[in-house]
Amino acid sequence: MGNICRSPAAEAIMNKTIKDKNLSNVIEVDSAGTIDYHTGETADARMKRSAEKKGYKIDSIARQFNMYHDFKNFDYIVTMDDENFEDIASMDFQNIYGDKIFRMVDFCDTCKTNEIPDPYYSGFSGFEKVIEMLEDATSGLLNKVMDDIKQFDKKEN
Repeated sequence: MGNICRSPAAEAIMNKTIKDKNLSNVIEVDSAGTIDYHTGETADARMKRSAEKKGYKIDSIARQFNMYHDFKNFDYIVTMDDENFEDIASMDFQNIYGDKIFRMVDFCDTCKTNEIPDPYYSGFSGFEKVIEMLEDATSGLLNKVMDDIKQFDKKEN
């Protein structure tokens, strides 16, 4: 929602994986929230600590989803829970971007859950659990992106 916990962590995890696989020139990642409450702030300190323990650096600055820019410029809009999914879907007034909107849990392989929980009001273990869930989901998301790129390349050739 506010872009200070889950989304920045997912962005950091995804960016590290992309960098490790030498895909930084192919894939761009950015995170955003559905509300502007934390716009301009850095990520929650507890999430930063949890991420750093696993080798991820969260350095994004919170921003609100911009339906005019983000729908047009990103191929995948990935949400953390049902409420955020519905909020984003409701911004697609003309129903033309629905095929871009996903739930992060759609990409989980080992973690079976309905949503990535917001750890904001939980203890430190909640943040660590979210990092583990996001590692699983971002791996699946990257696989989807790479499969889609391969399919696109086949169509172009």
